[in-house]
Amino acid sequence: MFKKIAIFLEMIKIEHTLFALPFAFMGAVLGSVVVTGSLPSWPQIGWILLAMVGARSAAFGFNRMIDRVIDGKNPRTAGRAIPAGLLKSSEVVIFIIISLLLLFWASFKLSPLAFKLFPLAFFMLVFYSYTKRFTWLCHVVLGLTIGLAPLGAWVAVTGQIDWISIVLYLTIAFWTAGFDVIYACQDIDFDQNEGVYSIPARFGIAGALNIARAFHVITAIGFIVLFFIADLSWWYLAGMIISYIILFYEHYIVSPKDLSRLQTAFFTMNGALSMVVFVFTLVDLVVR
Repeated sequence: MFKKIAIFLEMIKIEHTLFALPFAFMGAVLGSVVVTGSLPSWPQIGWILLAMVGARSAAFGFNRMIDRVIDGKNPRTAGRAIPAGLLKSSEVVIFIIISLLLLFWASFKLSPLAFKLFPLAFFMLVFYSYTKRFTWLCHVVLGLTIGLAPLGAWVAVTGQIDWISIVLYLTIAFWTAGFDVIYACQDIDFDQNEGVYSIPARFGIAGALNIARAFHVITAIGFIVLFFIADLSWWYLAGMIISYIILFYEHYIVSPKDLSRLQTAFFTMNGALSMVVFVFTLVDLVVR
């Protein structure tokens, strides 16, 4: 049983929670303080955590099921649970259903608007995995899907969507799209040979890295806009300076001629960035 659990945890890349979860909590605390003037309650945080677990688990389950044939052909992904025979498709389907029920239940407990937006979240979780079959904008669709984490958390504690939440949503969406483009550079040969759509396959590695930089410039601008429209202080600004350094370093260590540190750029740098932004935002709001 424990071995099977470990396989499921590997399938959903539980360690990648470092990417989305801090921004989900950022959306919760920022929205709660801006709209209600107080920090979110512990029950709200708990339900948001459960919603994130359900959403991420369902998303990875859908992706692994939908891409199981493509994954089996790609040497980098052939060892994943389904193509390697470690998990049956029926087991993954049951896992997806349980994950969706968890997301459904958590959204129901959080707010009426969060519950009404459940169908949109469900659609995006499924739709993303098909986009690589017909558009190189699949990375942007992934960003728009991951960006639902902070937006959903905002809605969960405020019961509304406003311009601040939209700016936060787009900022995280383009951050995600940028690092996903960098990550996709390692599959450029496979994608081109198999007809899989991606920005590296369409524009080459040099072009893809330039597009990733442009996406992260949008992210940097979005963080600055948040500073002004959410009336944040120098604590948040200090976190932004650190996050910009991280973004710069992420792009500095990868180049068209050297992708050897791609995993560092993808995992380590982005995990650090999300934690830095959340922690400094939290400190700012707590001090307020």
